[in-house]
Amino acid sequence: MGADFNPMEMMICTASRYLQNGDFAAIGTGAPCAAAMLAQKTHAPDLVVMFESGGIAPILPLMPISIADSSTYYKGLLAAGVGETMDTCARGQVDYTFIGGAQIDRYGNLNTTCIGDHGNPKVRFPGSGGANDFGALCWRTMIMTPHVKDRFVEKVDFITTPGYLDGPGAREAAGLPPGTGPYKIITNLAILGFDEETKVMQVESLSPGVTLDQVIENTGFELKIPDQIGTTESPSPEHLAALREQVDPMGLLIGRN
Repeated sequence: MGADFNPMEMMICTASRYLQNGDFAAIGTGAPCAAAMLAQKTHAPDLVVMFESGGIAPILPLMPISIADSSTYYKGLLAAGVGETMDTCARGQVDYTFIGGAQIDRYGNLNTTCIGDHGNPKVRFPGSGGANDFGALCWRTMIMTPHVKDRFVEKVDFITTPGYLDGPGAREAAGLPPGTGPYKIITNLAILGFDEETKVMQVESLSPGVTLDQVIENTGFELKIPDQIGTTESPSPEHLAALREQVDPMGLLIGRN
C-alpha cells in the first residue's frame, strides 16, 4: 500500500472524491461520515449531509459517535426526524448513500440482519435501521467494506438492503425507482462497480500495490473482469492533511495519533 497512507485512509479519501459540491448524501457514522466530512473540508464545502435521525445539512465540527449525536445537528439547516429524512429520499432528492454490511453478493445485495437461517441464526446483527430505505430510494448506493471472502459471498443469507436483487430489471419489478441501485464498492483492495447490462459486480480499479489475483482470492464469487483495469488514485497531500488534522485528529478510525 505504501508508507504515506494506510488502507483506511485510502478508502476514506477515495470515497470522499465521489461526493461533489451541492450533492445530497445520506450517511451513517464511522468511515462514511469521515468521507463526507473530508469532502466538506476540501472540494465540496456545500455538500448536504443527512443523517437517518433527522440532522439535515450540518457542518460537522467533530466526528459524531452515533447518528443521534448532537453534532449531527450542528449549524444544520433542519433538525427533523426519521420521517422527514426518508421522505426526502422517496422524493428522489438524495444523490448518494453510504451503507455497510456483513455480507454482499454479486448483485450488490447487502445483509446486516443475520448469518444463517433467519429463524435460527448463527449470528444476529442489528438489522436494517434506515439501510433498507436508503438503499431502495437513493440514486447511488456506495458501500465501504473490508475485502474478505466471508463478506463477498455467492448469496447473502438475508437481503436487508436490496442491490440489483437477482439481475437486470429486478429492482424495477419489485417497485423500486428506476435508475437507483448500487454504484461503487470501495474496499482496501479495489474499487468495484456493476456491469451495465448484467448488473454483476466488476473490478474497476486496484489499490496501489494490489494485484488482481488478491482481489479474486478474497471474493467468494466470480467477478466480471473488464479488459482494462485502472489503478485507484492515491490520496492527495491536501486530503490526507485534512483527514488527519481536521476530520480524525485522534486517529479513532485511521489509527494515527
